Amino acid sequence: MPSATYRPVQKVLHWTIFLLVLACYGLTYSGLLFAKGDPGRALAWWSHISLGLLLATLIAARLVARLTLGTPPLPSTMSGMEIAAAKGAHFLLYALMIGIVGLGIALAWLRGDALTFFGLFTIPAPMVPDRDLAHWVQEVHELCADAILVMAGLHAAAALWHHYVRGDDVLTRMLPVRSAR
Repeated sequence: MPSATYRPVQKVLHWTIFLLVLACYGLTYSGLLFAKGDPGRALAWWSHISLGLLLATLIAARLVARLTLGTPPLPSTMSGMEIAAAKGAHFLLYALMIGIVGLGIALAWLRGDALTFFGLFTIPAPMVPDRDLAHWVQEVHELCADAILVMAGLHAAAALWHHYVRGDDVLTRMLPVRSAR
């Protein structure tokens, strides 16, 4: 019988990825507070890349967990259209997460930058820098980053609607501690 809630590892991955996405987004704009060449700007960029690599690893772990552990069944009160919308939204969130990370890695390499993970290891760029292509990739990377925030907001709003309006367990099955209703 399927679990009525996500497994603890799935919950930890969900909330950690959420926080990392927010941190990466915030670092992007905090870097703009510094002039070009300022060490603070370089630190923000370096941290953004390091957190992005951590994000890539956790997204891969989340996909493996989803494929191996599955997901709790949706409430039987949901219509076919609601189920399709929920599955479509989850698919889009995963696609955006994967796309943002892939585009971010490509962007760094197209700029001629190596990827470094908190100074512990470095992955050199396997391609020749291409500033024109890098500019285009940056635009798409930023567009996807904005889109994931919109999708995450809609995802959260749907979970809150299910909890407070529908009165089902869609929200509580992903909370760190399952509340009694």
